[in-house]
Amino acid sequence: MNPDWIIHIVDDDDAVRDSLTFMLESSGYQVCAYTSAEEFLERSGALAHGWIVTDVRMPGMSGIDLLRTLQSRGNTLLPVIVMTGHGDVPLAVEAMKAGAVEFLEKPFDEARLLTALTTSRASMALGDERAAEKLEAARRIATLSGREKDVLEGLVAGHANKAIAFDLGISARTVEIYRANVMTKTKAASLSDLVRMVIVSQS
Repeated sequence: MNPDWIIHIVDDDDAVRDSLTFMLESSGYQVCAYTSAEEFLERSGALAHGWIVTDVRMPGMSGIDLLRTLQSRGNTLLPVIVMTGHGDVPLAVEAMKAGAVEFLEKPFDEARLLTALTTSRASMALGDERAAEKLEAARRIATLSGREKDVLEGLVAGHANKAIAFDLGISARTVEIYRANVMTKTKAASLSDLVRMVIVSQS
């Protein structure tokens, strides 16, 4: 970890900002916290090394709006990790398509965030390995059956098991079985990992 790297936390929730700031500073990181995307854009100035960790759903400018604004300004050097509440998976998918490198569903533990910080920084420095990752993601998804791919599509859309079951005309229990098969075949460690894999395969 380079001591000059700064983690920029953007979240309108005071408790979340304070908790993340304490946790990350205790782990040796420098942290700057902002109450809104607008405040971040106003105060952050020239962005050098580090990360942006932002909530995806905020009053005013959303996390997705922030991503798009950063891209329009040519600020593509800092990896962006988005945080989502339960049920915001479709928004997280949209954020990743807009350039986020990872998303974490609240509540998440310290280890998940620290791992995301490490892997996202490493991935930004890779070239050929990005192509290899895309091929591997596509290969894993290709091992799924037609029905497993249907369930995968529902999961990426943020639908609950019961909604997927209704759409496919099968039982919720059957969806759970297909979902477990999808996680096993793709070797996804979590739903966010699975969504990221789908997006990487399509990029």
